[in-house]
Amino acid sequence: MNQQLLNTIKGLTEKGNRDNISRTKAYEHFFSKHPEIRWSLLAGVVSRNAGWNMCDLAGNWLPHILTERYRRQLFLTYEEANWRIFQDAYPQLLLYHYSKKYNRPLFHLGKHFFMTTFMEKEWQRFWQLRDEKRLVYALIINEQHVIERPVIRKRSFVFHSVLFLLQDWLHYSMVLFPTCFGQLYGFSVANFCDVDARIHLGKKLYELLFSPDLFPLFYQFVLTTEPTGARYDYEQYGNHIPAAMTPTLRKTYPIIYHSIDGTDQWDVRNRIKSKWFRAPKTMKNVCLTDSYYKKQQHIETIVNIMSK
Repeated sequence: MNQQLLNTIKGLTEKGNRDNISRTKAYEHFFSKHPEIRWSLLAGVVSRNAGWNMCDLAGNWLPHILTERYRRQLFLTYEEANWRIFQDAYPQLLLYHYSKKYNRPLFHLGKHFFMTTFMEKEWQRFWQLRDEKRLVYALIINEQHVIERPVIRKRSFVFHSVLFLLQDWLHYSMVLFPTCFGQLYGFSVANFCDVDARIHLGKKLYELLFSPDLFPLFYQFVLTTEPTGARYDYEQYGNHIPAAMTPTLRKTYPIIYHSIDGTDQWDVRNRIKSKWFRAPKTMKNVCLTDSYYKKQQHIETIVNIMSK
């Protein structure tokens, strides 16, 4: 039974990991079946943001100020990071699915998918204690370390370019949680190259996504809005005139085929910091609607100046 199950999980992971759209749908579908695994919805909404960032590179602004080579490298960086996270996390989600189905924990099989010892222990803990928030935090910690060496450090030339650092410094990059009423919530992204900062951001995003008053609005958007990669996905609900016209992902990019170069187990050489499991402080200014569209105007002005 184990080999058949492993083959099934491998096949479902390959199917879901074809591109950004398939990842988004797989994450969000999993949450609809297992709402106690809240990380899967967080991953789905963050995946939507990754799609928007990818398609920005082929929109009507960035091609005027970024070379084709740099835009290609940045797309491949986004793509590889999200591919690696899915390749690592989705088999874990499926092992949980089949553990429920067969009414016994199957997380020991995670070694066949290079699951870290850290995550095997966390899944076993969740199976016994049902601490939903701790599992979310553990997955955030794990997945940010999964991409740290092979993507963030390996592609450091992308993240240390003048334009990327300027965007990071000015907080132009945002992770957005839209609603069907046109509002945009979320956080600006800063210090992206720092793993602690990315973990902290992930925890803040989780707390925002599942805040009792806003969660129904965010989930309504997820249920009613097909992910395409174009920013029209959420701009269609607002009163602002879309400025940064972006194409849909599947009309813009081909399927990228990846391979795992090694089975790096980050938890072997890294101490697990207790602060990674601490909840972030109370969040303020989480509604970014006006701020987002003002920054879009700033970017448009900069593009117009630079492209003359």
